[in-house]
Amino acid sequence: MYRVFEALDELVAIVEEARGIPPTRSCIVPRGDVLELLDDVRDALPGELDDAQDVLDHRDKIVLDARTSAEATVTTADEQARSTVETARAEADRLLADAKDHADRMVAEATAHADRLVAAAQAEADRVVADGNAEYDELTSRAQIDADRAIEAGKASYERSVADGKAEQARLVAQTEVVRAAHAESARLIDEAQAESDRVRAECDDYVDERMSDFGGRLAELEETLNTTRRSITRGRQHMRGAPAAEYATEHRR
Repeated sequence: MYRVFEALDELVAIVEEARGIPPTRSCIVPRGDVLELLDDVRDALPGELDDAQDVLDHRDKIVLDARTSAEATVTTADEQARSTVETARAEADRLLADAKDHADRMVAEATAHADRLVAAAQAEADRVVADGNAEYDELTSRAQIDADRAIEAGKASYERSVADGKAEQARLVAQTEVVRAAHAESARLIDEAQAESDRVRAECDDYVDERMSDFGGRLAELEETLNTTRRSITRGRQHMRGAPAAEYATEHRR
């Protein structure tokens, strides 16, 4: 770079010392010396200036590529958000279906158990009645003398059997509370599954909102960086094209 300033100083000196052509402001300069100094300036200029000019020439393509990359990133984020929401909804639906199936199984098992208990109680009552009738017939066949006694004993036994059967039946009816409890438990499980589904959906929505907010901040920072770079390139180009050669050389010597 020192050779650039030196050659520019020499060019200025040649122009200042050149013989004028009256009455114009033109002058006669040695062409060979001027061309040689210009070649020295060209050879001394660093390659980074060409690279900077290439960047300026391709600035529109660079901005377009950055904008395309940003749009692709936004599209990818949207797809990921939609996939996350769909997965969460599918999981919530699966949990709700499992809870309903479990509740249905519990209700079916409780109903079957109650039916078995009622059938067993009815069979036991029928057997007790049948045994009482058989005993009554046997006692009446033994002797007429013991008929009244046997009849009373049979009636008493029958009444006790009927009372026991009614008590057993009442007990079985009371056990139907198990069915109602099973229904209540199934309703509770369904409510818990619905609440869990709502919580998962709310967390997914919060996650999507947070990710979109962070991504918007990064896009704003990228846009600010691109704008700053563009302004710096514009100022550099204007300075390179608008400053006179003598003033540019004097400024760099300082």
